[in-house]
Amino acid sequence: MSAHDPDDLTRPTRIKGRGAASNREGRFEAIAKTIEDDGWHRETDASPRPPTEVTLERARSIISRNDSPDVPFTQSINPYRGCEHGCIYCYARPSHGYLNLSSGLDFETKLFAKTNAAERLREELGRRGYACSPINLGANTDPYQPIERKLRITRAILEVLAEHRHPLTIVTKNALVERDLDLLVPMARECLVHVFLSVTSLDNRLASTLEPRASAPHRRLEAIARLNEAGVQCGVLVAPIIPAVTDAFLEEILERAAANGARHAGYTLIRLPHELAGLFREWLDLHLPERAEHVMSLVRQSRGGRDNDPDFATRMRGSGVFADLIRQRFALACRRLGLNRTRDLGLDATRFRVPNSASPQGSLF
Repeated sequence: MSAHDPDDLTRPTRIKGRGAASNREGRFEAIAKTIEDDGWHRETDASPRPPTEVTLERARSIISRNDSPDVPFTQSINPYRGCEHGCIYCYARPSHGYLNLSSGLDFETKLFAKTNAAERLREELGRRGYACSPINLGANTDPYQPIERKLRITRAILEVLAEHRHPLTIVTKNALVERDLDLLVPMARECLVHVFLSVTSLDNRLASTLEPRASAPHRRLEAIARLNEAGVQCGVLVAPIIPAVTDAFLEEILERAAANGARHAGYTLIRLPHELAGLFREWLDLHLPERAEHVMSLVRQSRGGRDNDPDFATRMRGSGVFADLIRQRFALACRRLGLNRTRDLGLDATRFRVPNSASPQGSLF
């Protein structure tokens, strides 16, 4: 057995196909775990590759509501908890703490699927007093993450929304959204849907570690083109922008999206709430060690000297010199490319048809 440094046991190493390299304790966990050397460790031992585990659950409710002033929708649906895409920067990672699970590997390997989402949605749309406004799919976790290919929960939700002519927006990093064009195209004709593909960089090698199980950047751009060619309005979100990591791609992403038919664009600056700050710094140390301090310095400069700024007025786009520069670059590029000439997505809530009562006599009236 070769000699080794005991610290190697606690030093994270890259796990192929996963964004996080560790399973840090969540902020609600009462028990802390440590790794001890039992003398059997070998430097040639491979890092574990945890499989994806999916728990099927029945949701008690499905439409979430928010009144955050910096979020452009009041209603959303998340078909899944956790996300197999494994994006290391995902602000939703700390939400796994409410399940007594880690924001790290647990978030991308221990997933929960709401199998009765369509059933619950139909019930909630039919409740007395329901006020129709666009529902967003993808507010927290991606509705088209890889397990959707098999479980088809997002598609079932779309079928209910299409049947009752309910407007929606979709945000995704996965070209799997093309699968549902048969539903999206008729909805688009009635001004009921707008899709956004999130594109972070144009570097496949970088994307393979930053967002390992999301569609490659070029496939997302192709999806933007295919949706727009089919008549489904599809814009681009450059989100999140990571200082000194992905900001150099900003203008080219906007240019290529506009060339593919996008008429709307948006961006956010990386957010690092709760445990996410430590996970992201761990990723930097593994993949961009020579740049790690500079990246975190720029993040803090844009977050009032902290890793994260939860202020509604600044949390999405930051503050300070770097954030102002990004804001100016984005505005200039959009003006040059003709993006965001109108903020209105043109969604029509007047076509909504309330589901019939579930009673046997419901269809008589």
